[in-house]
Amino acid sequence: MKTAKVMISLVLALSLIFICGNIAAETKKQCVAPVIDRILKKGELVVGTAGSMPPLNMTTKEGKIIGLEAELAEAIAASMGVKLRMEAMPFSELLGALDVGKIDMILSGMTMTPGRNLKVAFVGPYYISGKAFLTKDKEIASAQHTSDIDSPDNTLVALKGSTSQHFIEGVLPKAKLVTAKDYDEAVKMVLEDKATAMVADYPICVVSVFRYPDKGLESVVTPFTYEPIGIALPPNDPLLVNWMQNFLQTLEESGELEKLKEHWLKPGPWVKELK
Repeated sequence: MKTAKVMISLVLALSLIFICGNIAAETKKQCVAPVIDRILKKGELVVGTAGSMPPLNMTTKEGKIIGLEAELAEAIAASMGVKLRMEAMPFSELLGALDVGKIDMILSGMTMTPGRNLKVAFVGPYYISGKAFLTKDKEIASAQHTSDIDSPDNTLVALKGSTSQHFIEGVLPKAKLVTAKDYDEAVKMVLEDKATAMVADYPICVVSVFRYPDKGLESVVTPFTYEPIGIALPPNDPLLVNWMQNFLQTLEESGELEKLKEHWLKPGPWVKELK
């Protein structure tokens, strides 16, 4: 009888170890790629973007998001074998949305800064940009140094929560800073002389010039800073980061990424589609 009890206890103990081992293995499996698992389970990739940062991301009169990053997102979703949903929101809300899982990644002209990289993973850069000025003031448009602009007489507008805002705060402290929720609002302030200049990534300034050819807009042609633009990903999915690194490298080596840049970084029929 005693031997039987010992055997039963041993069997129960081994069973418990086996069950716990399976649970641990399953839990580990689920934790390795939680975001990829979520994407594949839903059959949908949700990409967060501002939808107002031409030529990287912009919204047409019909409400469709187009641009370099929109096409990049389409290629990512196609490679994953899922459908794509672009989720537009103010730039300043994107990191928070990524943190709570409302979106799976960010493609929105986001600079890979050390501060942001402490909170999210980045893959890239897929584009290199720099700060520039959009203005109707010829003196600012021809400025060779930031000191030529750093004056309390100048009102500078930047996207709220962007590196452009931090650039003004750190490099142009004497100028008056105002923030905008999106670039449409910022450009409007320059057009209406409510701001002396808009500080933004160089491509955005250039596109704004040829969007409004009769408004006297000019842009500094030489970027003042180095801005590596990357894909922001949740920090808890190493498999997604690895997948994205391989995807982006393949896109670059094949020349497809360069073709996308050539298409979107020059004037085209898409300009007339913008709202």
